[in-house]
Amino acid sequence: MKKVILFTSLIILLLIIGCSTAYKSLTVVMPDLALIKDGIYRGNYDMPSTPVKATVNVIVQNHQINKIDILEHFCSPIGKKAEKIIDSIIEHQSLDVDVISGATASSKTLLKAVENALNN
Repeated sequence: MKKVILFTSLIILLLIIGCSTAYKSLTVVMPDLALIKDGIYRGNYDMPSTPVKATVNVIVQNHQINKIDILEHFCSPIGKKAEKIIDSIIEHQSLDVDVISGATASSKTLLKAVENALNN
């Protein structure tokens, strides 16, 4: 029984370490909205070595991000608070926004999903 508990604890620790470091090297680049036609663009991103992933639809009108729908956001309960980053993206018309404290991996996953949508 002690071996099972030790093994389970080790797996949880590895997941926490993986989730806390995988996003550090991730870069997000804002595509030029002037080059993006009106439409609905779908993008997704799976954070490597973590269970965090997201799929979004980005609606562009008149070369502006009009709306972002989160179709899927698989994360921890704490990561759910990253979903408010969508409001910042729309407000600033940029992916260069502050990540949500305590939910950095989920924030960056959502940002990368939006970037991927706009690059499709």
